[in-house]
Amino acid sequence: MAYGHADRILRVDLSTRRTWTEQLPPPEVLRKYVGGTGLALYYLARETPPGAQPTDPETPLIFMTGPLAGTRAPSSSNYVVVSLHYDVPYAAGAGHSHGFWAAFLKFAGYEGVIVTGAASQPVYLWIDDDAVELRDAAHVWGEGTRETERRIKAELGGDPDKISVACIGPGGESLLHGASVKNDRNHGAGKGSPGAIMGAKKLKAIAVRGTRAVDIAHSSAFLDATSQWEANLFTTPEGGVPTIGALLHNAGITRHYNVVGELGMLAGKNLTSPEWGKLYSRNYVEGCSRWKVDPRPSYNCSIACAYNVTVTDGPLAGFTASLCGGGENTEGAAALIGVEDPGAALAMTDFYDDMGLESSTAGAVLGMAYEAFNRGILNREHTDGLDLSWGNHESAMELVRQMIAHRGFGATLIGGLKAAAAAVGGGADRFLIHVKGAGLNLHDWRPAWSVLLGQVIAGTGPSWQAPGVDTWSGAPDFGYLTFAPPHIPEGKPEAVRVTQIQKIWEDCLGVCWFACWGVRDVTHLAPKAVAEAVGWGDFSRDEALAVGERVIALMRLIALSRGFTKENEFDLSPRLLEAPSEGPAAGKSIAPFLRGMVERYYALMGWEAETGRPTRATIERLGLQDMLEQLRLGSAIPA
Repeated sequence: MAYGHADRILRVDLSTRRTWTEQLPPPEVLRKYVGGTGLALYYLARETPPGAQPTDPETPLIFMTGPLAGTRAPSSSNYVVVSLHYDVPYAAGAGHSHGFWAAFLKFAGYEGVIVTGAASQPVYLWIDDDAVELRDAAHVWGEGTRETERRIKAELGGDPDKISVACIGPGGESLLHGASVKNDRNHGAGKGSPGAIMGAKKLKAIAVRGTRAVDIAHSSAFLDATSQWEANLFTTPEGGVPTIGALLHNAGITRHYNVVGELGMLAGKNLTSPEWGKLYSRNYVEGCSRWKVDPRPSYNCSIACAYNVTVTDGPLAGFTASLCGGGENTEGAAALIGVEDPGAALAMTDFYDDMGLESSTAGAVLGMAYEAFNRGILNREHTDGLDLSWGNHESAMELVRQMIAHRGFGATLIGGLKAAAAAVGGGADRFLIHVKGAGLNLHDWRPAWSVLLGQVIAGTGPSWQAPGVDTWSGAPDFGYLTFAPPHIPEGKPEAVRVTQIQKIWEDCLGVCWFACWGVRDVTHLAPKAVAEAVGWGDFSRDEALAVGERVIALMRLIALSRGFTKENEFDLSPRLLEAPSEGPAAGKSIAPFLRGMVERYYALMGWEAETGRPTRATIERLGLQDMLEQLRLGSAIPA
């Protein structure tokens, strides 16, 4: 019997329409990678053909949970979607989502799903405990994620609350950069653009229902650890700052979003006006205070950061938006193009989610185009009559529809972020917000240097891998109880290293990161929970953090095998290197310090300063020698 982990992986070959199961890797492999991001990257490294591209049929698309998903661990709702990164040519991609899909997959008896091949016609996968089948999806191809979820649940019958549907929208079908996988209305995985990879495989959705429970090796000790963990979720560490769970509890972003603007970190008007960002965040909080806000918790989640908002006044009265729990989604969809009205901001964000697009990528394209229009580089003749003046959300929706349909001005913007800027021309690349050609987590991180450094060095493209300690929360288990001074380089690589190792370990568990970020003793309690769930009695905090470091190194090895060089590390937009003209960071730029900060991070990780490659000693310490052979990197890592 498997404990913690389900004992099977579901395999799907869409080209032959064949499905089958196989056992998980042996215990020594599971202890090295645990689950989630780690185990998915293990499979990706072993099974991706040399030279494969993200949308090639043979490229694996991997959905993975973790040993704590579907258990009594706090917010045990996380799954990760891993494949080759659609936006960063040398990287793996890893996008995370929550809701109920991960728990239901575990209840059906599967730790993950690995999809290869490509269907000749649109299909969806239906997993109903041991019964697995591919079904025709022609009737929902072209539908948004909201309608797709509704129609598939109605077609499958039974209690719709017992079925979870992970699906793509028209953005994924059109292979747009930034295409996401959405599930349970409020949740989605966007980093790496996994929706485009699903679209290339003509896989519209994966629906799942399960009736089993997750077996726990030592139930009493497991409940002791998880109960203490749960008790710490909303407790401010002594002398420290509140946890993320406390800030976002019960749709907390609708009450606390104005803090982002006050700190000068709201991505307003394409990062040109932090002062305008204050107005946007205040408007959002004020609007939500009048309207009906309904927190929507994920499986076993007491934080309930996701929420529905029903607008009760104004021109959008009666409209309900279903959003995840942060503010980045609205900033990419609405603030980036200067939308001031909070109802319109809700509508824009919900529209992106329905189309299956992550707003940090598609939104960065629109932000660049809007700034070019407002600076006179573009006019209505270039845009086929669209008025891209700041705040015009109707034109933004039409432009997104054009991108999806590959028509009009939108058709010139669909080749990825850099290609879109080149198509606009006139120096528009100066306005493009990107790291390595991909959208980053969209706040304005120029006032928070460790967060920006963390986006730069993230091993699966810009993402929340290394939160640093400049804002929102501390890292109490490593002694970071309060915010570090934001505008100095000293100490930032050290903070990035430890918070990245912690975060990537937590990405292997099957729990939401918000149940970990800033939580006291979580680096002791989470390993204890895994040990008692799986039956690894001697699994320790040190071994857990070694898992995080190992997975980070594996990300770098995959990138090296696909052509990464050190100079790729510094491929980020000029806008992110500019000093803000307003706000707390006015006149301060990370640019003079960035290279030195990256090289200091390399040294701390045991990587070569000249190349960014893990040294042979580091690889041996982490037990990754087999991956050198697997990835054909033996000669690239000298002894």
